[in-house]
Amino acid sequence: MSFGLFNNRDMTLGQKLLQMNWMLILLLIVICTVGFAMLYSAANGNWQPWAVRQMMRFSAALGLMVIIALIDVRFWMRWAYVIYLGALALLVVVEVAGDIGMGAQRWIDLGVIQLQPSEVMKVALILGLARYFHGVGHEETARPLMLLLPIAMIGAPALLVLKQPDLGTAGMLIMAGTALLFLAGVRIWKFLLVGGIGLACIPIAWGLLREYQKNRILTFLNPENDPLGAGYHIIQSQIALGSGGVFGKGFLQGSQSHLQFLPEKQTDFIFTMLAEEFGLAGATGLIGLYVLVICYGFAIALRARSQFARLLALGLTVNFFLYFFINIAMVTGLMPVVGIPLPLISYGGTALLTLMIGFGLLMGVYIHRDLRIGRSGIDED
Repeated sequence: MSFGLFNNRDMTLGQKLLQMNWMLILLLIVICTVGFAMLYSAANGNWQPWAVRQMMRFSAALGLMVIIALIDVRFWMRWAYVIYLGALALLVVVEVAGDIGMGAQRWIDLGVIQLQPSEVMKVALILGLARYFHGVGHEETARPLMLLLPIAMIGAPALLVLKQPDLGTAGMLIMAGTALLFLAGVRIWKFLLVGGIGLACIPIAWGLLREYQKNRILTFLNPENDPLGAGYHIIQSQIALGSGGVFGKGFLQGSQSHLQFLPEKQTDFIFTMLAEEFGLAGATGLIGLYVLVICYGFAIALRARSQFARLLALGLTVNFFLYFFINIAMVTGLMPVVGIPLPLISYGGTALLTLMIGFGLLMGVYIHRDLRIGRSGIDED
């Protein structure tokens, strides 16, 4: 059988367009519009330098998302390992010739965009693991030897990202990969065993951390210990969150953010600025929009008839959840500050692009949800 980009014996291209989940697309547009407004506010009422660029990026990414959604899901299954290896190769390139920014070597300068391969790996890892567990079948996941390859697939990029150093993204890769292992049917006792080994290795891991990473963890435990140094960012974030009250100070009226007390307000701490200007009501509203996206993701996964499509949709949904959960936990002081952006809201090119690619794959699962795919990728009757 042919595995062309848009092959499907049951649907034409026009029928696929009608099958698009337009409510999910509308929801993504609404969330991004909130992001544009907050970037406008972050620039003190100016569209430059962040809001206009983010709009242009979103427009391009939205078109790419639609194209990806129309592609036959079997195409992604066939090329999943290649995509994973390509993303892994990009991480190696970063180590050799990556650009250094803010004390870390994480980007590849492509001229048009600064590509961050660790963001690409978040989607590539899910593709690779979904392909693997589709091939081995549910029964074989009970065999410990069958888990060696997926553990290596998670560990290799996580170590490369940790070396950049980027503790937050490395943690996301491990959490997303572990979640997919659980969703694929790996027994709970194996997670408990690995977790116990991980706890025993904490002293060794602590010794391998860089000084600023140790300071972030210590600051998380007691930010008041150094209020003008390492604890400054999280203390200012908490002040801004509290000052917003129930309904906020009003659009463009956030004192902590506009008087430059709030750090990285266009990226890591943009949720804090939103909560200061729109209060608990605005923050809860945004979280509600995120929860709706999660509900759509799980609903799409449950309707998929193939294991690959189901695991792909579940993995992408969990990945999206980790983005906003970690960012909000980070700025509220529930987790150390690790530099994870707020999805579809924070300023950034690669993160937005990979998120929209992920949603394209998710909608591709929705369009091709009735396909039954055998372990080799051939349709089942």
